[in-house]
This record gives sequence, C-alpha cells and structure tokens, in this order.
Amino acid sequence: MYSVLINAVLSSSPDYDLLFESLSWPSESWPETERVEALTAFIEGLGPLLTESDSNSFPGAKRRCVLDKIESVIWTKCLPFLSRISAEAGEGVRCRESAAAACGLLRVCVPLCNQAVCRRACQSILPSLHLSEEELPSPGRLSVEITSEVIAALLPFLAGDEELTHTTLSSTLSSIRTLPDALVSKPVRIILTLLNCLSGARLKSILKLILDDLSSWHSTDRTPVVTERTLLCLTALSDHLLKPYNHPPSSCRDPDHRLPLQFWRVVQDGLIHRDSVSRKRALFLLKRCAALSEGDGLHCPLSASREDENLFKWDPTKSKLLREFWEDYVLVMETLEENQIHVVRPVLIRIDTLIQTTANDTEGQGLFHPSWLLCIYQRMFHSENKSLMREGVCHLLELQVLQQPTFALAFSQFIVGPFMDVLAEASLFHRSAGQSVGDCPELGVKLEVFMTTFFSSLPPEYRGCVLLQLIQQLGSKHWCAVPLLFLCQALSKLPPGPLLGTSGLTALRDVLRCTMITHQVLLRGAAQCFLLNSALSLTVVSAVTLDDFFSFLMHFRADESLCRGTPLWNQLCAWLLENESHFKPRNEDCTDASTNEESVRAYVQAEIVAYLRVPASTGQAERLPDSREADKLARAILLCVDMERSRSGAEISNTLESLLSPLLDTLSRVSTNIYLPLRKSDKSLQLVLRLFQLGEMPKSQHVGAQQGDGVMVTLETAILKLVDPIQEFIFRQLCGELQEVFDVERAELYLCVLRKLVVVCSSVPQYYNRIPHSGFSKLFKYGLTVLREPNQEIPSLANQVIRAVTMASLATVCGLMEQDAIDKRPETVSALKSLNEYFFSPVLSSSHSQMFLGNVSQSLLKPERDCSSDLEAQDLLQDWGHIAANFVRDQWVCLNFLIKAFGIPESAEAPETLKAALSCSVDALALLPSDSVLPVLTFMETVLPQLVHDEEALCVEAVSLSWELVQGLSTNANDFWPALKGFISMAFHSKLLQLTHAQTPTLMATLKQITNNLMELSQSKSGVFGMLLQHCCQMWRPADGGSGNQADTVFSSIFNHMNIITEACVYGPVFRRDQRLIQDVQIYVEQLGEKCAANVAVTSDNRDDQLPRTCALAFLCHLDSSNLQHQRLMEELVMDLLKKDRDISKSKVRYYSNSLQHRVKNRIWQTVMLLLPKLREDFVATLLTHVFEAAFCSNQASVKYLIEWMMILILVQYPQHTESFWSCFSLDHEKTKTSVCTFLSVLVHFSVIFPNLKDKATQLRKALDVILQSCFNHNFSVRLYALLALKRVWSLAENHVEEADGLGGLSSVIKACLNQAEAMQSTGNANKNWTRIQEHFFFGAFHPVRDYSFETIFCTFPSLSELADDEWIPPWKFEKLSYFSESPSLPLRNPAPDLNQLQPGDWIQQDRSEQEKEERWAEVQKKITPWRLGIQEQEPELQLVPPQRAAKLGKLHGALLVVASLIDKPTNLGGLCRTCEIFGASALVLDSLRHVNDKNFQSLSVSAELWLPLLEVKPAELTEFLQVKKSEGYCIVGVEQTANSHSLQDYQFPEKTLLLLGNEREGIPANLLQMLDVCVEIPQQGIIRSLNVHVSAALLIWEYTRQHLTFGSTEVDSKSS
Repeated sequence: MYSVLINAVLSSSPDYDLLFESLSWPSESWPETERVEALTAFIEGLGPLLTESDSNSFPGAKRRCVLDKIESVIWTKCLPFLSRISAEAGEGVRCRESAAAACGLLRVCVPLCNQAVCRRACQSILPSLHLSEEELPSPGRLSVEITSEVIAALLPFLAGDEELTHTTLSSTLSSIRTLPDALVSKPVRIILTLLNCLSGARLKSILKLILDDLSSWHSTDRTPVVTERTLLCLTALSDHLLKPYNHPPSSCRDPDHRLPLQFWRVVQDGLIHRDSVSRKRALFLLKRCAALSEGDGLHCPLSASREDENLFKWDPTKSKLLREFWEDYVLVMETLEENQIHVVRPVLIRIDTLIQTTANDTEGQGLFHPSWLLCIYQRMFHSENKSLMREGVCHLLELQVLQQPTFALAFSQFIVGPFMDVLAEASLFHRSAGQSVGDCPELGVKLEVFMTTFFSSLPPEYRGCVLLQLIQQLGSKHWCAVPLLFLCQALSKLPPGPLLGTSGLTALRDVLRCTMITHQVLLRGAAQCFLLNSALSLTVVSAVTLDDFFSFLMHFRADESLCRGTPLWNQLCAWLLENESHFKPRNEDCTDASTNEESVRAYVQAEIVAYLRVPASTGQAERLPDSREADKLARAILLCVDMERSRSGAEISNTLESLLSPLLDTLSRVSTNIYLPLRKSDKSLQLVLRLFQLGEMPKSQHVGAQQGDGVMVTLETAILKLVDPIQEFIFRQLCGELQEVFDVERAELYLCVLRKLVVVCSSVPQYYNRIPHSGFSKLFKYGLTVLREPNQEIPSLANQVIRAVTMASLATVCGLMEQDAIDKRPETVSALKSLNEYFFSPVLSSSHSQMFLGNVSQSLLKPERDCSSDLEAQDLLQDWGHIAANFVRDQWVCLNFLIKAFGIPESAEAPETLKAALSCSVDALALLPSDSVLPVLTFMETVLPQLVHDEEALCVEAVSLSWELVQGLSTNANDFWPALKGFISMAFHSKLLQLTHAQTPTLMATLKQITNNLMELSQSKSGVFGMLLQHCCQMWRPADGGSGNQADTVFSSIFNHMNIITEACVYGPVFRRDQRLIQDVQIYVEQLGEKCAANVAVTSDNRDDQLPRTCALAFLCHLDSSNLQHQRLMEELVMDLLKKDRDISKSKVRYYSNSLQHRVKNRIWQTVMLLLPKLREDFVATLLTHVFEAAFCSNQASVKYLIEWMMILILVQYPQHTESFWSCFSLDHEKTKTSVCTFLSVLVHFSVIFPNLKDKATQLRKALDVILQSCFNHNFSVRLYALLALKRVWSLAENHVEEADGLGGLSSVIKACLNQAEAMQSTGNANKNWTRIQEHFFFGAFHPVRDYSFETIFCTFPSLSELADDEWIPPWKFEKLSYFSESPSLPLRNPAPDLNQLQPGDWIQQDRSEQEKEERWAEVQKKITPWRLGIQEQEPELQLVPPQRAAKLGKLHGALLVVASLIDKPTNLGGLCRTCEIFGASALVLDSLRHVNDKNFQSLSVSAELWLPLLEVKPAELTEFLQVKKSEGYCIVGVEQTANSHSLQDYQFPEKTLLLLGNEREGIPANLLQMLDVCVEIPQQGIIRSLNVHVSAALLIWEYTRQHLTFGSTEVDSKSS
C-alpha cells in the first residue's frame, strides 16, 4: 500500500521540499512510528528516481538539494532520534518500535548518500559500543542495543571498506569482553551481519581473525565468564564456522575450525559450566561438529599432528563407532540436565559404554580423548542434586579403567582438582541404606579402595608428584571434619613406598596447622593419627633429616593423637628404629658415609647440648623462650628412650640419665650459680615440664601399664633428686624477683613446674618429705605482705607485676592443698587463716549503709608505659587486660579453698559477709572473660545454699546472670562445657533442689525455666541435657547400702523436679542431617578402639544424644519397689508419661513413622515396660485401663508391639484381669473395627497366659468365641489376625484334652473353619500375607516372658519394627554407665539369641479405621468440539480465512505471535493450537502445515486450526524469520533459564510479542538463543525441573492475555467514564 501511494505522489511532480518538511518532525519531539515509516517510504520511493541517470524529474541542482536533505535526515533526524530513544530505553514497546523504524529510515537513506557519509556515521557511533553497566547514555550517544542495530543496518554498505570493517570488528570483539552480562549478546548481531555481507577469501580471513581473537582470549583468561561469552560468539557463528565441505581439491579447502585445540577446550569448559545456557551451547557445537564430520566423511584432523593436541578426532572408516559414541555422550550430557536421580540412573550404563569404548581405543588409534569422560563426572559433581552428585562420585570411585596406567595418568589432575573439591561435600559421607550406626560410610570404604588402586596404577615416576599435589590440595582450604577424616584414612591405607620428601612433610604439616583448628576433637585426633600413619608409610627417609621429622612431629598433639602408651607411639618407635640409619645427614659435606650416619640417640644428645647453649645474660629483661623448642626436644627424648628400651629390653635408667646429663647438670646449679643465665634456667625448666607432661600415659590406659612405666619412674627419680635446688630457685623467683612484664609468663612456667613437682613428690613415698612446706609458709607470708601494701597513686610496673605473681602463687598453693598434695601444717594453717581474714575483712560503704568486701575482686591497675622499654614489652602491656583478669580469677581460686576449709572468719558477721561475697561474685561474672569464670561459679556453689532462705533475690540474680553467661558461650566449645558443668553443679545443688515452691517461689520458677532452656539448647547442641541428667541422677541415685535420713531427704527433692526425669525418659532430639553425620562418624571412630590412638588420647566427652535416656533408665533400675518414696516416684512418672501419650494421640499433628510423635510414644511405652515389674498390684489395675485405652488409638507398629507385650505380661502376672480383657472385644464396634487386631495379637500368645488361668475351659471358650466373631469380619487384616489366633488357640486346646472336651460340637466347626481357611489362603496375595504374618517376629521367634530384657525393649524391638537406627540403644551404652546395674527380673541382654538373628519383616500391622481412608475422585473436564454437529450453520464461516471467521463471530485477535517450528510432536502442536485459539493469538507458526492432518494433532486441537491463522517456517529459516520480525518491532521472548532471565510473574509483555518455543528435549537451540530479546522462566517449587512444552507455552500465553486483557478492560472503562 505504501509503495502504490508513494509512486502516485511522486508521479505528480510534487514539491519535494514541502514533502520533506511535512513528513519530518521537530528535533526535540518524539515522532509517531507511522510518521517515521512514511518518511522512510517517501525516501525509498525517491531512490529509483535519484539513481536514474536520464531522469527528468531531478536536474543537477535539484538532485543535489534532495540528496542534501536526505543526508540531513541522517544527521538531524535519525541519529538524534536514536539518541533520545537510548536515553529513554526503559519504556519498552514504544522504544523498540521507534528504534526499528529509525533504523529502517537509516537503511534507506545511507545508499543514496556517498560512502563518506556512511563511514562518518559508523565512526561516530562506534564508541557507544563500550558503554559500561553503570554509565548512562549521554546526549548524542547511543545505548549498546541501539548502537548494535544501527551498525548492523550500516554494515551492508561498508563491506567494501576493508579498514573500517576491521575497525568495526575489533571494536565489537572488544565490547564483548567488557560489556555487562545483560548486553553482551547485542554486539554479536554486528558480527553476524558482517559475515553475511562477505564471501570468498575475505570471509575466510575475517572468520580466522575472529576465531584467533576468541581463542587467544580464552587461553589467557580461562574463567567461567570468558567461557560463557566465547561460547556465545562461537554458537552464533556456527553456521559460518562449521560448514560442510563440498569436497573441493585439497589445496582449496577452507581451514577446518574443528582443528584448534583451544576450540575444544572452550567446548569442554562449556560442558561443565555452571550456567545451563552455556552448557547447551557447548553441546550444540559438539553435536554440530560430530554431525558435520560424519557428513563430510573426512579425517579430522586432516593432517597428522601430536596426539595430545587433538581432543576431537574422526576417522571415516570407524564412522559407526564414532557416531554411536558421540550419540551416547550427548544423551548422557542432556540427561544430566534433568537433575533427577531416577531419570539419570538408567543412562549411567551409557557412561560405562563410553568408558569401555575409550579404554579399548587407547590401545589403538586414540580416537576418544579421556578428557571427555572427565566432563561427564564434573557435570555430575556440579549438580544441585546431592544424590546425583553422590552417584557421580561413587561411579568414579568404582571406575575399573583407572587400573590402566594411561588412564590413571590422564585422570590424575582431575582427581587432584575437581574430584577433591567435590569430596569436600560432607553430605556425601552419610550412611547408605542398610548400614548400621558405627559402620564406615560406603563412600569412605570405596575411597580407601580407590586411592590404593589409583596410586598403584599410576606410573611410578608420577606417584610422588600426584600425591604431593593431593596433600597440598588438602591444606589449601578449610575442610569439614568428616571428608578430611576419610581422606586421611584413605591416604593411610596406601601401599608403603617412598613418595614424600621434605615438601611432602611440609604439606602434611600445613594440613595439620591450617585445616584442623576448629574440628571436633575426636575427629581431629583421628585425622592426625591417619596422617601420621601416612607419613610413616610414604616418607622417603633418605630425603629428610631427623630434624625435619621431629619438627614435623611437633604438630601432633599429645592430648589428641601422639601420646605415649598407644599403639601409634609404639609404631613410631619401631619405625624410627628400623629407619634410624637411613635418614638424610644434616652435614652433607662429610664424605665418609660411615661417619655421616646419625643415630636418634646421637641426634638427641646433640640437640640437648644445643638447646641449653644460650648466650651470656645482657642484664636486660628477656622474654620467656619459645616453648615449642622444649616440646620438640622432649618428644624426641622420650621416643629415643622408648626406642632404646625396645631395642635392648634392658634397664634404661643409665640411658636416660646419660641423655639428660646436660639438663641435670643445669638443674643442679639452678639455685646456686649466680652466673647461670636466666634464659638457660628457664629453658631447663620448660624441658622438665614438657618431659613430665608428654611422658604421662593417658588416663584411659590400664592402671598396670601406667604403674609399670619404667621410663617415667626413671625420669621422676632423676628429676626428684634435684627437687630442692629447683624449688629453692622457684621460691626465690616468686618472692619478689619477678618484676618485669615478661615475668608474668615466667611465673606461670615456675608455678606449673612447682605444681608438677609437688604432685609427683606426694605420689612417691620416699620423696614426700621433700615437699617444701616451709617454702609455702614463706610464700603465704610474703604474699600477705604484698597484698596488704596500699595501692600507689601512680602504679609502677614492678609493683603490679609483683601483685599479679603473688596472687597466682597463692592460687596455685591453695589448689594443691585442696588436692591434699600439701599437708596443712600449723604454720601453713596460720598463714591461711590470715589470708582468709584479709579477703573477708569488711568495709562499710560511705554512700550506703551496706557492707562490702574491699579485698575481694580487687583488680590490677594498668601501669604507665615506659618509653624506654622494648617493643615486645610494650606489646605485652597492651594485653594487660588478660593479666588483670587472671589476677581476679586467682583471687576466686583462693576464696574457693578458704571458704571450704575455714568458712567465714569469726571476726566477720557471717550472713552479711556471705551476702557481700555473693554480690562480689555476681560483679565478677560481669567483669571476667568467659574462660575465667569457673572459680566464681564454684564459689557460688558453696555460698548459695547458705544464703538462699534470707537473700532469695540475690541468689536468683546470681543464677540468672550465670545462665546468661553460659548461654553466651554456646559457640565456644573450649569454654562452654567446663562453664556448663560448673553452672549445673551450682544451680542444681542438692540443697537448692530440696527447696519447695512455697519456700523460694522465685528461685524455683527460675530453675524450672533454666531447665526448659537447657532442653531447648540441647536440641541443637548435643550433650547439654545429658550433663544435667548425669548430675541429677548421681545426686538422686539411692545408695547401695540402704537408705538414711540424709539420703531420703536428697531423694525426696526429685518430686519438686519431676519434669526433669519425665523429659529425660522421652528425650531424644531429631537432629539435622549434618549433626547426625558428625554423631555417626564419631561412633565409627570410637568403635575403632585402640587401633586409632585418638580414642586413647582424647578424654571422652560422652555427649551422646541418648545419654539423658540411658542415665534416667539406669537411675530407674536402682529404685526399690519396697521403698514408699521410690514407689511413689514410679507411679507418678508412669502417670505423667501416659498423659503425654494421650496428648499425642489426641493432637492433630501428623503422626507418621519415625516422626517425633512416633518416637516419643515409643519411648513412653519402653519406659513403662521397664518399670512394670516394680509396680504395685493395685496400681497395675489402673495402668491396665490406660493400656486398653491406648490400644484403641492409632499407633505405629513399634508402639503396638509394646502395648500388646505389656498386656500379655500383665495378664501373665495378674490373671484376674482377664475378664477386663474380654470386655474390650464387646466395646463400640466403630472403635474396634481394626484396633481389634491389637487384642487378637495378644491371643496369639494365649499359650503364655493360659497356664496361670483358673477356669481354663471357660477362658478357652471365651477366647474362641471372640476369635470366631472376628473370623467373619469384613476387614481383611482383622480376618488374617483372627485366623492366626484361632490356629494358635485351637492348637493349645488340642494339647489340653480335658478343657477341649467341654467345647462339644464346637470343635468340628473350628476344624472345618481352619481347613477352609488354609485352603483359601493357598493362592495369590492371600497366601503371601498368611505366610508373612506367621513368620513375623512378634508371632514367631518372640517369647513375651523369656525375652523380657533391656536389649529386647530398647534395641531388638526398635530394629525389628523399622524404627530409625538412632532410636536403638545397644546394651553397651548401659554398660558404659558406672552406676548401671541389672537385676534378675530384668537382665541386660537376651538369654536366647533367636530374636537378634532376625531381620525386619515386611509385614506391618495396619490400624486405620475406614473413616480415615480417603476417597479419590477424578474430575473430568468436558471437551466442547465445534465440529460436525453444527456444521451446516458454520459452512459459510468455514469458507473464510481464519481472521475473517473470528471477526465475523465477534472474536478479536491479539498481537501475540507463537512460533512452534522447533516442536515436532503432533500432540503438543495440537494442544498448542487449541490454546492459541482460545486466548486469541495472532498466529501459530509450524515447521510444516501437514501436521494439521495428523489424527493426534486433531484429537488435541478439536478444530482450533480452523479458527487460527497458521504459518509455515522451516527450522532452517527461523534465523531469517526472527530477524524480519525483530525489524518489524517484535520483542523475541523465549522460555529459558539463564543468568539474566526474568521471572514470569514479574515480566511485562510488550503488545508485539513473538513467543519462541523450544524443542521438547533440547529446548531452544544454542544458535538462536542470542537472538532472544528476553528470556522468561517459570517459577518452580518442586524437584522436577522441567514442564511439558505445551504447558509452559500455555502459562506464558495466558499471562500475556491476562496482562493485555486487564489493560484493555481498564482502557474501555476509562473511555466509558
């Protein structure tokens, strides 16, 4: 229409100036799109007239004038308008349509102007390509989107300008590197347009330039961002880069772009990219290359080259094999996108096929590079689905081809890199199905085998290098405890061999130092043990010196792994003994090999001499020497002595004394030689202390082993001979000679040595008299003198240091006296009393009439900094707060001992003084750091019971503040557990628990709240509630010797705190999976026993989450049924537990297997079962009523078994209740429809009850009566239970002839019934169920009386009834408790092994009433098909084209264009056609119109194709079709998940929207993705990650319709109003 109109206007010789003026627009305005298109049509019509040389319409001047006006349009209309569009780019549809129109105008104007105009226009807008993300388009500058469109419009006219072409290309490639992610796809269109304009040699050179630039960029910066952008470009250029050959002569062939190594590296990086679109692009390129190679039938590469440079090869003679390989490969990679294990697992067998093909090929031509397999594994490792990740790891661990050296070497860097990265995921190490608690996780077992196989398969020359890289990877980042543990374990299992030199030990040291700081202590210790084992088996002894090795050993902690007396220590000694002569000598210059060897003994002797060699004293204050030197030397000495002992087996006293002679000589002169440097004395004392500490056997070792330790006996004897000079030196130093800031650390050393010497002397009778009691008296007196000195106005450093040292000394001596290491001699007692009076001397406050203790919680004053002191001293002064805190802590250590030993001084008023002391302790809690509060809590433990009646408010404040402090430490394990233990001892003191609510209501309420908080905290921190239970049970536990008044009083306090014992009986938090994993692995390590030295070295913290229950149950076992208090406790506890059970049954919380409700109910009935034999007969009658009531409720199988078992035991013990049992069968039938199964289960065990019954015949008849009634129940389960009960009871009747005779004619009926039942159960599912129920453990191997034990109740029953294994309590957990005792009536273990040998059966008792069954209804939507029924009325409309038909019916079409050319399934297309017609799409584009004749299409479309415009566009033509639609102003929208995709719920669809739908399996091809203007993704909540293409399309079409329907209706409403 435009062309006809324009030709008509131009043919009438118009006024061109007037036309230009009327069609143009003011510079500052925004013209309508129609105006721009009209001007475009006008200038386009002028084109033929201006180009005709003989045209009379345009003489020369007029032609020049018109051309000037056209050029003016470019500079004054087009570019300013495009600049304004760029500035307002947020307006969407308007901007897009205007930009398309302006580019169309520019495309028409440029050919009519000279080349210079076009060149100038291009050069003016090229800088706009480099707009940054934060930068906004400035006036006169275009946005990146507009710039790309404009350059694409200009390029066809610039293709001949080689220089400008290269400039444009260079600028475009540069912009791809720098633009933000959202804009990077825009310049790609410039490159595509440029390539479409070129041909021949020029096209080849430009393609090579682009590929070289992209390859160079990727090779120098191989990051995910660069890979993503490189793939975007390669995919967009794939039609030019990857074209089929036409088999020209060899000399004329195009360069093969499949050859460059970098191209394939880009593809492989793309396959493992985190972004799904990048993976799709890489897979597209791979498929394209494979298809192209097969189609061309040419060798790839075309010429021979080095094998390692070719990742992709093709041999036409093996075309079938190659095609199948790459088809399988693509299938696997596409399936992995599903991210669902049940979808992926079936294709994993294809991976095995790929691997086998590759393995077979490596022996031949090497057509398949192993790196392609690594891409599959890495893709699985990156999966969001942890199950898929685990599947990938396990598959790699079981890879058999790694036994081939070539494969092992090819995989080595992958193992060291990505594989190690994925192993850092702790969740991979969860127990597999079928594994029990304490088993090594499946992945841990496989990892051991894999490491051994892998390193054994590696070529020998590469093993050490790869192992070193792997260990360095372990030390390069922070690892979770569990993965690191199992990796270390796997390394320890490697075959012994010389693989690690000095760098290997350094790498292992880095693992110990850097990655194991915050791990759980036991797991950290176990990992250390495994690493040391690895070092012993893999170290190249000849490459390391003894000094290197002993320096390495410094990093193994004695309290976690490497301690004396363990198998690991003995193994180390044996290893040193074996390799002693093979270590690398320190003096390598020595040529004599015999003198070059250095024994461990010689090394140690030399090290001791070197250690004690110190420079002469300078007279200046010196810092304490580094204790690590003493640590290293002490361990070397002990190892050397133990080696000598194992070598000779003789007395080692001479060996040790000769080794230590330099040390003993120094110690003998330490107090008499005034010229002995202080540094030398300090180092000798450090070494003595570390020898004592490292030489001790762990407490968990046998007492006999500790007592028979000749090394320590000899060491103690040698040191104790010199105890007098050592103690004399220490006392002299402590009494006034330590005055510098460095001396605070020095005093700590001296006091540690003094404490150790006193403890050793007190334990050795012949040296007991060497304890310097006079020295301690002197120390007390000196300390009192120092403390009583008034504070200086300006505190000096010397004065404050002396005070700090003095208080530390007094605290140490008080601690020793509390341990009874020092006798309380008269002079010492006198000094202590003076110290006690000093602390508790009252001072009256001037502002208040309240007394306070001025000498308690005194603090040090920070001295002024001396500018003349060295930098180290100034640094220590900056840490003065720590010194001051220790000073306060030491005061409370003294106060603890003094108040326990002497109480309040007689001169003080006891109540007021205690109150003041408690107030001071509360203040101290607020001031002291968290690691120093334990002495304050211990002091409160002594004082609180004495003040609670008179000062309840103050006591509540002390308890509350203490609890707040402990809670604040919950993230600091080192301080939290000691503080919690101290707090529990204080707050739950026996005397406080004896108080009633009437006596101290506030305190009792506070304690109750704290108890609840403790239980709440224990849900996330295992062991908290267990610590409280251990304390309480130990306190309440009845004494074995009988009861006394005091014991009864303490026990009676339990009734004030019943909630503690009740909650303990049902306690058991359901931890998160990560917490459960740590627990499982800790149990695994514990079960390794002494094989893992950490179990010996680490003190067990006993923080098992089952500890509260085991403590409570063990406590209940001690209760005596003859004791009235105990009887009362048991009865109240049972009633509380039954109330909990009723509350759960009545609650509406979902009750499913292994839920928290199920677990609690199970624990309740386990506890009641435990107490049953101890309960009074009267109470049992009450209990039985509750048991019957519970039997009618819906219960899980484990709970049902316990209830049934309890009924049986009660009826066995108290047969008089049998009538109550029979009455249960006659209750409301609605309740007993399926609950009757519970009572029938009891009758299956009627043979156990029967012997105790009086009227046996009557009871037998009643049993048969109720059973026969149930045999005819409509419910299958009831009938099954009834038949089993009938079979067992009738068998019992037949064995008791006398009772059976009274049944009369009933016997024949029963026999017939049983025969008929057996016959009916002989086939199908009925037979299976009949067999299963008879073989079920509860009706088979289980005997209710014989099997009554702890093991059955708490371990066997839960395991057989499919309770989670964390609910099983094995017998050994009870045995670990020191106060557990079993009774004859309730043994710990089963007397018979029958039950323990069974596995859980698949028969689960059902107990659901018919009211609970859900009815399922299927809602059917009726399809309305306007087809043959009313065809006569529709015939006229059917003759019209679809838009005319719709318009005639009053239906409007929108502007939405749906493109489905990529979809090939007729059912999807038919449904899509129906959806498009219903929601008024403008047209549906198909790849072929033949689909409309397909029956599958028509069955879904229901004639929609008659009312909807259909277009045909082949997939190969889509690129051009989309370009055309984009130039028409359409916004191209695709459904795809990308980094920049919009959520459907947030995206506003433009009116002119083209919706591009992807293929059912592959989605939108990678080469079309860059043509999308917008990617929209549908928000998802489920696990399945993809929707059917028709469903996805329907959601988008509806959202488009909803938005525009809403807009349209709003517009109509506004017009009508």
